[in-house]
Amino acid sequence: MTRVVRFHEIGGPEVLRIDNIDVPPPGPGEIRIRVRALGLNRAESMFRQGIYVVAPQFPERLGYEAAGIVETLGVGVEGFALGDVVSVIPPLLMPRWPAYGELATFPAELVVKHPSSLSMEEAAASWMQYVTAYGALVDVARLAKGEFVVITAASSSVGLAAIQIANRIGAIPIATTRTQAKRQAILDAGAAHVVVTDEEDLVARVRDITASRGARVVFDPIAGPVVETLAEAMADGGILIEYGLLSGEPTPFPLFQALTRSLTVRGYVYSEIVKDPAKLAAAKAFILDGLGSGALRPIIDRTFPFDAIVEAHRYLESNQQLGKIVVTLD
Repeated sequence: MTRVVRFHEIGGPEVLRIDNIDVPPPGPGEIRIRVRALGLNRAESMFRQGIYVVAPQFPERLGYEAAGIVETLGVGVEGFALGDVVSVIPPLLMPRWPAYGELATFPAELVVKHPSSLSMEEAAASWMQYVTAYGALVDVARLAKGEFVVITAASSSVGLAAIQIANRIGAIPIATTRTQAKRQAILDAGAAHVVVTDEEDLVARVRDITASRGARVVFDPIAGPVVETLAEAMADGGILIEYGLLSGEPTPFPLFQALTRSLTVRGYVYSEIVKDPAKLAAAKAFILDGLGSGALRPIIDRTFPFDAIVEAHRYLESNQQLGKIVVTLD
């Protein structure tokens, strides 16, 4: 028997329970790890609320990211040994390979022996944010040295990862945040410029920063009415990458800007990278190199013990954090 987090009905953080269950051994091509840390993601909150891309089947488990120790190898797994310290690239199907538990099983191709310089907490906080940002900025947008990129919701873990990746490439990250509260922290995290959207004109500031050219790349999880403003701040031939709908409002298509500036507006999901072996291999190499050199370093806002998973989810939904929320296991 092992302790895992499950929920038996849709609802708020209070529906999460720690249950004792039998966990089956890993199947062929899978690795079971003894979990030491979990990285929390908003997708897990959405899944718990019944508003994710897949519907829960009760009792349901959840969780995308983990770091720990290899405990059992499935048939056919090579390149790993019992006792290896590893972290996990989030799989495509969270309910099939849930992370929230003392033991968790994952496909071997998504298990990584990360640099020893990372703590368990940092390793558990790495893969979702860096793969998401890498896929958009490097694989899709082909962001290059010297180019400007606007990164909205920049205090999120993915936003901070995008800032670090832009800097590693030699691009110039322009971060946005609604209020002054997180402005200095975002600058300290590596943003070249921060636009406080409740107080400043985003288009005017971006035009000023870019000498009126605009930014070729915009990376946005907010959507809604702000899309037209973002398109207005873009350079001719630019690409606007939408990877979320945090606003919850209808999203207009910026037709005038798209026509007059030859803009591309593109939806993007993390799974584009994970389901493609070649793209996944390139992402692993880029991120592992950055983690090893220190160019990429996860920013952890706060950690919670496993028994406080309900409180951790409440904090996740508070939007107070700057960076990643991590849950630790003894």
